[in-house]
This record gives sequence, structure tokens and C-alpha cells, in this order.
Amino acid sequence: MSEPVRPGRARGPAELARPLQPGPSDITVLLVEDDDGDAFLVEEHLVAHSRHIRLSRVRTLAEAESELAQRRVDCVLLDLQLPDATGLDGLRRLRSASNGVAFLVLTGLDDQQQGVHAVAAGAQDYLIKGDVDGRLLGRAIRYAVERLRAEETQRQLDEARLRGEENARLERGLLPSPLLRDPNTTFVARYRAGGARMLVGGDFYDAVQTEDGTVHVVIGDVCGHGPDEAAVGVCLRIAWRALVLSGQSTEVVLRTLQQVLLSERLRRGVFATIATVSVSPDQQTATMHLAGHPEPLLIAGGRARPVPRNDAGMPLGIDPLASWLPMRIDLPPDWALVLYTDGLIEGRTGAGPQRLGVEGLHELVDTRIRDDPCWRSHPGELLDHLIETTEAMHGQRLTDDVAVLLLTSNYRRPR
Repeated sequence: MSEPVRPGRARGPAELARPLQPGPSDITVLLVEDDDGDAFLVEEHLVAHSRHIRLSRVRTLAEAESELAQRRVDCVLLDLQLPDATGLDGLRRLRSASNGVAFLVLTGLDDQQQGVHAVAAGAQDYLIKGDVDGRLLGRAIRYAVERLRAEETQRQLDEARLRGEENARLERGLLPSPLLRDPNTTFVARYRAGGARMLVGGDFYDAVQTEDGTVHVVIGDVCGHGPDEAAVGVCLRIAWRALVLSGQSTEVVLRTLQQVLLSERLRRGVFATIATVSVSPDQQTATMHLAGHPEPLLIAGGRARPVPRNDAGMPLGIDPLASWLPMRIDLPPDWALVLYTDGLIEGRTGAGPQRLGVEGLHELVDTRIRDDPCWRSHPGELLDHLIETTEAMHGQRLTDDVAVLLLTSNYRRPR
């Protein structure tokens, strides 16, 4: 415990710099009081009744700011009348310079209203000088510290709840339920936020079937992470669904999505990659458009291979005059398509810089469907396996967000 503060004796600079050595259950208290008599009474009260409270004292607000910057303090006992600060100015300055510190304000008998104002300004409580004994002072300090901890815990819970609500809203916008009527088409999807984040990022997907029976699928990735990118992804996904259901061609859809991106992004340089696939009603052909996005994998005959492509095209948001060429895919009777964002293929495959890449993903799919000939009966397990295996190869949770889709056909073609 620090030396008692005696009347007429101020602590010197060496004493102020000497750190307290509290135990794990001790509470460290900084007394900011220029009156030696009042400081002596506080010290004596705590010596007699509060063994686990470690007290040090400074005389001015400037010294208090220096102490708080140098070491951990659980509670500040603050006189509102100091040589370099009066009223609530000192409280506001110390609160702005510290985090996780409880404040008890010391007031005179004729200044109780100031204590009430101090609590409104952020202090945990106030005490009236001359009306406090040792037990009351110790109890008030412990109460102030525990109240602050409870407030911090509640704040964290409220933030977690708000993040959860925000996450749910963004997830509903980015990861919707598909609008598919055809019982011969199966659509499954998986999403995994990158790194330690639990919120959705800028990856999005959707699947709808138009009145003519065509199945349309989109997957996209807005560059960057966070709620701003997720909000842009929501705008793009909703716009895509509305445009497709209204019967617009894919070329018109992509040009419109680019306009949406340019108007909704909060900073220049934000772009989005997109892959779209439209499967014909007879499920014999599909048309693919790529806007800077990796090509899907086609599974057929028990093997997987990347879909041949002519040109990946420019991502949305790079060139306002860009165009995207359609690519035709011939679909065999037992086809399935795997669409994914680049977070799945950019993970490392070991300690070095080698990345999985499209070929590596192709091999993973090949191996899985060869080892599990009945994979079509539980298609979601294939996607889970891809994510879990790439994370295991990466050695930790993948850094980027991952979205992966599987579209399979159960259509029996006429002989």
C-alpha cells in the first residue's frame, strides 16, 4: 500500500512515478485532491476499512492525466475544485483521456447539485465530503467499479445484438431463398465470412426461374470487407433479381448493375466481379457471362472440369463502357455446376505462397465425387467438404469471404 497522505505533506514526483503493486483482487484508486486535510481523511478511512483498495494521490488535473496515461487505474476519486480545473471540466477531461475507469466525484455540503450534474456527465456516483466514513467510502468505490463493469458488459451485449440484427438484415439481402419451381433442379449454397469476422461481407448470390422455365443463377463479389461493401452487394443482388424477372437480357442486366454499382459505392475504386449462368428450359444448354469472375466447374460423367471460356470480361465498376460476351455451354444429361467466389481458390495450400487456384479446386471436386458416388443425394455435403478442405490446407480460417453454389439437374431427357 502507498504511504498515507499526511496533512501539510505533498507527495513528490518520485512517489507519484512509483507504481503501485496491487494484487489480482485489489482495486487501484487515484485520488485527485489538492487539500491535504481532505486527502488525509480519505487515506485514513481506506486504511482502516478497505484492505484491498490501493490508493495514490495527485494534487492537480494535469498530474492525474499523466498518471492515467502511465498505469492502470480502476477508480478516480475526483475533487471538482482543483487549481487547474473547476466544475465538471476536470471530469470531462479525465473521462476523455481514459477508458474503463470509474469516477467518484467529491463535493461539499453546499454543492450536492454539482454531484448530480457530475453523474449526468458520466460519473458513477458522488460523495459529500465530511459525510463519509470508511465503510461507506470503500463500498462506494467497489460499487462504482462494478457498476462501470456492468455498464461495459451491457454495452458489449447491446453492440453484439445490434451486430447480429445488422448481420441478419444483410444476410437476408445477400443470401436469399432461390425462386425455383422446377423439381428436377436442385440448388444448394454455402457462405462463410472470412477471417475471424462473423458478419457477412460483399459476396452475394441468387437463383430464379422465369416464366419460360429458364433457370438463372448469379454469384458476385464486391471488393473489400464490411457493412458498406455488403450494402452494395445487397443492392446488386436485388437489382439483378428484379431485372431478370422483368425479362431483361443478361447484357442489359450487367450494364444496369454497373450503373447501380457506380451510384451506390461510397468511394472510387470499389468494383464487383460477377458470374451469371442461364440454363435453358430443356436443360441441354446454358449461357454464361463473366465480369472478371472465375469460371464455374462443370461436373458430368463422374468428372469435374472448368467451363471453357473465351473472355472473363471486365469487373463491374472499372470501365463504364465495358461489354460482356455470352458464352455457350453444352450440358450433358447428368450435369451439375459449381459456382464460387475467389475466396475459395485464393487460400494457400501450405506454408508457402502457393494458392489453390481453379485447377486445385477442380482436383478437390474430382476426388470428392470419385470417393462418394452418391454425392448427388446429399449435395450440401460436397460444398461443406470443399470449404473445410480448403481451410485445412490454408491452415486457418480463410482470409476472404467464401460463397459457393451447386446447381444440379435431375431431368430425364426423352430418348
